Amino acid sequence: MKDMITSLLTKKIILKKVTPIETALLKTRKKIAVFSGVDINSNYTCVFMIERKSRFLRKDVKELEELFLRLVSLSDHNFKKKILIYKMPICSHAKQNLKELKWTLIELN
Repeated sequence: MKDMITSLLTKKIILKKVTPIETALLKTRKKIAVFSGVDINSNYTCVFMIERKSRFLRKDVKELEELFLRLVSLSDHNFKKKILIYKMPICSHAKQNLKELKWTLIELN
C-alpha cells in the first residue's frame, strides 16, 4: 500500500479515501492488488497494482478490463479514473491499448 501511495504522489494524484478490494470478490485468482478511492475533486478512482516477472501482453489488457467491469458492477458506481501501477515489462501494443481505454499507467522502480 505504501508503494501505491508513493507512486501516486509522484504523478501528483492525491486520494482522500482509499479502500482495498479483495480479489475474491472480483472472482479472480490473479495476484493483483485492487484499491478504490476518492480524489480531491470527489472523483472515484480505481487503482490496480500488478507486480510479476512475465511480460504484460495484449491478452492481459482484456482480462484487466473485465476485472474493471466486475469492480464497477460490485461497487454500483462508475469510476472517473483508472490507474494501473505495474512493475514488469509491458508490451508496446498493450500499453497503447491501455492508453486508448483511458488508463493512467505508472511504472514502479
